[in-house]
Amino acid sequence: MKPVLATASLYLALLAGAPQHAFAENPAESRQKIEAVIKAFGKAILDKDKEGFMRLFLREDITWVPVYTDASVARYRANLSDPAQPVPKVQGGTPRKFIESIARAPEARSETFDNLRIDTDGEMAQVLFDYSFMVGDYRSAWGKESWQMVRTENGWRIAAVVWSAEENPVPPPKK
Repeated sequence: MKPVLATASLYLALLAGAPQHAFAENPAESRQKIEAVIKAFGKAILDKDKEGFMRLFLREDITWVPVYTDASVARYRANLSDPAQPVPKVQGGTPRKFIESIARAPEARSETFDNLRIDTDGEMAQVLFDYSFMVGDYRSAWGKESWQMVRTENGWRIAAVVWSAEENPVPPPKK
């Protein structure tokens, strides 16, 4: 019995002296901070802010994977000069390539976030939402998007992004 009490006393002493940041945030506080990252993500796209966008990520080489619907792949393949050319359903990329393509585009780009779901324990989070990617007023693509996030010493960061993509079968209006 004595070793148990000694261990419990040591544990309580350690807890009393432990810094507050050593423990997970409460889920409500985490949710607010994660929602702020989501808003910053959307604002960086709209503002074509490459550096602001890149600060949202854990590292530059995170998992960044779109998976296109079969219908989107078939439509893309039908428009190729060689329809036998392979068109991968699952593609890759990086956050930097994504934001740089947005920054180069003459039209405004934006992303909407609907049906947001956040599951967190204060240290890591799974974020899932329905999105629409807009080119001006044209809804270019939509689907579901999933983020894995971690809480670092510098705040919440995106560690992985995976999304489904249904590209709009209706071409954008002519200018």
